[in-house]
Amino acid sequence: MRELWNARYNSEEYVYGVSPNTFFESQILNLKPGKILLAAEGEGRNAVYAASLSWKVCAFDFCETAQKKALKLADKNKVSIEYTLGSFEDINYKTDFFDCVALIYAHQPSTLRKLYHRKLLNYLRPGGTVILEAFSKQQINFNTGGPKEIDKLYSISDLEGDFKGLRLYDIKEENIFLEEGLLHCGMASVIRMVGTK
Repeated sequence: MRELWNARYNSEEYVYGVSPNTFFESQILNLKPGKILLAAEGEGRNAVYAASLSWKVCAFDFCETAQKKALKLADKNKVSIEYTLGSFEDINYKTDFFDCVALIYAHQPSTLRKLYHRKLLNYLRPGGTVILEAFSKQQINFNTGGPKEIDKLYSISDLEGDFKGLRLYDIKEENIFLEEGLLHCGMASVIRMVGTK
């Protein structure tokens, strides 16, 4: 899997673009800057955007090529991000440390999804915010990005169970038009979620 993602990111072009995800952008603007963790952050577009808003950014991904491109993008935008090379199993942050945790298309198989989501929630301080956008199970009917296995796609009930205890301001499934680089382009079915611990 790591080899696949390293190969995907191994180009000069940013395959999901350099602009932040629109839902992440709309939600982060509502929050006072603090410490944020971006999971499976890829090429760094959301991390760099958060840093430009004066957030102290920690991000991680298991792909070396993604990390290199993210740090290059941060340098180009004259911002600083802390980007750890590692998987969900590898990361280890302080409990109740972050003011915000964001997961933007950070898909995991059902056998690991809840475990990883609970681990991230543990790093969020009481009163902190979770921002999530992911492909819904209906995305299997579209060819505009995301996993091709339905087991790695999400439902509202999956996420409500994973983040039990989170006070959800909003969670909805909707069809949107994606314009995120070469690999997220066209109509897609997504779940958007925001809540506080």
